[in-house]
Amino acid sequence: MTDYLIKAIDKTKNIRLLTVNAHDLVQEAQTRHDTWSASSAVLGRTLIAGILLAGAELTDKEEFTVRLLGDGPVGHTVVTAKSDLTVKGYVKNPHIALPPKKDGHIDVKKAVGQGWLEVTKDLELKEPYTSQVPIVSGEIAEDIAYYLTKSEQIPSAVGLSVFVNPNNSIGAAAGFMLQALPGASDSLIDQTIERINQLPALSSSFLNGMTPEELAKLILGEDCKLLSKDDVAYQCDCSKEKYAQILATLDKKQLEEMITKDHGAELTCNFCGNKYHYSEAELKAILAQR
Repeated sequence: MTDYLIKAIDKTKNIRLLTVNAHDLVQEAQTRHDTWSASSAVLGRTLIAGILLAGAELTDKEEFTVRLLGDGPVGHTVVTAKSDLTVKGYVKNPHIALPPKKDGHIDVKKAVGQGWLEVTKDLELKEPYTSQVPIVSGEIAEDIAYYLTKSEQIPSAVGLSVFVNPNNSIGAAAGFMLQALPGASDSLIDQTIERINQLPALSSSFLNGMTPEELAKLILGEDCKLLSKDDVAYQCDCSKEKYAQILATLDKKQLEEMITKDHGAELTCNFCGNKYHYSEAELKAILAQR
């Protein structure tokens, strides 16, 4: 099954829903960063949240950056999602595995800890805008819903799930984001939330072959309208040219030391692990262009 996102609306056109299968993109992140179970769950859930936020709110050339700034062992998690439904991210400490909770699930809350959730919108037209809310759960889905309610004034319900196999590969990764539109009645919202509460576990459902379309119909009802289907992917936009621009912002003395002492430089992208080497001649050219 390829990764894709579904947008849907209920029959009254007062509740919209996004559902996503994100197995391949979370697996790509796991492979690139060699994450262990707890780190995979935290990074994977945050990547899915980024895709859902991008699908719900972004238009051409806009992007979201989600920072989960907890004091747990995984450390800070950073995810950037774009309007083209590509996403990238990393965790500070990728090699974290914790004892499971009593129900056998990964202890994501302990891995995240307490702290802040920051969401930065870059709308291209003006300075990026950052909203910050406290981490109220650590399970990430509830924290994203809290952010949407507090900062965006959008009553929302969010579900995020990542199943990690014993060998650290990703078995399933999926999620949904439900948002009440201005015309939604309390009774309609309550009925929809009740359907969500009766859902089987997302991870087991997607392990057994559930699709985003099927999940949408379980939440909104069989008579909901499916509006769109779009591919999603893990994709980093780093390049040697972009990192050269970063080098050009360094202090002149730092560049000169790279040339005379190190005889070159190598930069590694936090998001994808790609390495970019710059020779003495390339650094001299960067220095000359300052």
